[in-house]
Amino acid sequence: MPRSQNKVASHRRRKRILSRAKGYWGTRSKVLTVAKHHIDKAGQHAYRDRRKKKRDYRQLWIARINAAARMYGTTYSRLINALHKKSVDINRKVLADLAARHPGAFAEVVKFATA
Repeated sequence: MPRSQNKVASHRRRKRILSRAKGYWGTRSKVLTVAKHHIDKAGQHAYRDRRKKKRDYRQLWIARINAAARMYGTTYSRLINALHKKSVDINRKVLADLAARHPGAFAEVVKFATA
């Protein structure tokens, strides 16, 4: 029985892997076995960092809110607690944007929450 190679599918598979490795340095973009490993690793980093990005942004928003809140004589935790008690549903992303771009509006929010 003759040996079967399935050249079309294997060539397409190699081409797909090497095209995903385009731009990688040295043999990482040229040699199939090396490229395969680095594509897998890149996928792991991408998967992990899509989740990490959400944590990083929340951390940044909290730092911005805390810095702005301290300028008005309160802290982040006291401000968030006061907003919850007053049933103000404003998320951290919007609060951080107010603190950075519209300090007057942020001052009004702090004054309303702490009053």
